[in-house]
Formats: sequence, structure tokens, C-alpha cells
Amino acid sequence: MQCPGQDSRYWDGAAVFEANCPECGSVMEFFKDDNTRKCGQCGHRMLNPRIDFGCASYCPYASQCLGELPPELLAQKQDLLKERVAIEMKRYFDNDFKRIGHAGRVARLVKEIGTMIADRDEHQDFNPAVAGIASYLHDIGIKEAEKKFDSSAPKYQHQEGPPVAREILTELGANEGIIEEVCDIIGHHHSPRPDETINFKVLYDADLIVNLEEKQKEAPSSQEHLEKIVTGSFLTQEGAEVASKTFLTT
Repeated sequence: MQCPGQDSRYWDGAAVFEANCPECGSVMEFFKDDNTRKCGQCGHRMLNPRIDFGCASYCPYASQCLGELPPELLAQKQDLLKERVAIEMKRYFDNDFKRIGHAGRVARLVKEIGTMIADRDEHQDFNPAVAGIASYLHDIGIKEAEKKFDSSAPKYQHQEGPPVAREILTELGANEGIIEEVCDIIGHHHSPRPDETINFKVLYDADLIVNLEEKQKEAPSSQEHLEKIVTGSFLTQEGAEVASKTFLTT
């Protein structure tokens, strides 16, 4: 069955419309199901200004329904997936506000560090969706670890986290590539391997900063000790910079 929104039998007079090319101002004709159109005057490829991404923003079959999705929609799909993962994480932890708050702070730092990396254009393989989703789910194994082993030790988190994360992401319709990488990160997020992806490194650094913040509130460390951590424990230059601004006085 074809999606009614894309079936021309249900179209009305507004199904075909005109829009001006943002580059040269020429008039371009769009059909409502066009993702993009190429300007016949200057060659600019323009995103359909009226397309209703609606369900396509999260539906795992959107590419089959609409054809090849433009980068703008792919980014929108990933942003929406992150938002839905955040909601599911909160639902899973229920009233464990400590875990929810921790994940939220890690997610904000992942975004900050990731933006710095993107601005410097040093890592073309950095994927904000993978790092962002991992930030919300990195400690998702704690609940099962405490239930089964009465412990939140890293080894138990690494063991119990991936199955829970996979179930959440599968229910949300995430693609298998994202699921596999996120689960891999969760399965060793306290223990860097010799050759890690930039997505893992960003998550690791963000989590380290938040863990240090929490420890500082409980038992403050000296500036000398913090400086050793900042200069020797982070996996990205950007993570170390954020940590330096956070912990080291000038």
C-alpha cells in the first residue's frame, strides 16, 4: 500500500506549485512529492520548501517511500532519533533522576565537543547521531547490572548495556549501522581500545568530564591532580580544552 500522502490520487490543486531559486531567483516548479529540484537556470539543487517530512523524519521505510533522501532530511531523521532515544532513556530509568541527569549532561558535552571538532573539520568520519545516541544510552546497562550483580561496576555495565540499547534502538527503527556502532561503544565505554573511532572518543571525553564534575562535588581534588588528568586522560584535543575551561583556574 502506498502512503496516501505520496499517492497522486489524493492530490489537490496545491500539489504543484512554484518557488524561486535561492541562488538566481528563477522560478522553479515543484510537485509535492519532489524531495529536491535542480534549477534549470543556474543548476542549484533546491530542497522542496513545502515538503512535509512528517513520518519520514523517523520512519525506517522513508527511503523506500520517498526515494533517495536529501542530506537535510537525513540530518533531520537523525536529530529526531536522538530526541526519541532521550525520551526512551528517561522512561527506562523512570525516577532515577541521577542517571537521567548524568546522561543529559554527557549529551550536552558530546554536542559541544562534536561542534568544536566539526568546526575544525579534522574528522570527516565524526557522526553526531552515533555519538549523541551513545551519550544518552552509555549507562543504560546500570539498571540490569545492579539487579543481577548488585553492582554498577564497568564490566557489568559493558555486559548488560548493549542488549538493552539494541532493544530500544530496534523499537525506534534505527538502522543497523547505528545500532551496531552504538552498542559497540556502550560495550566498552570505560575502556578505550588502542585504535578508537572519533565517535567513541567524543563520548569518552564527555563522560569523563561529567564524572569528574560529580567527583569534585563529593570530594574536591587539587588543581595539580586535575591538571594531570586534563593533560593526560582525554582522547581528543577538544575534550581536553573543554575540561581545562571547566576545572583549571587561570
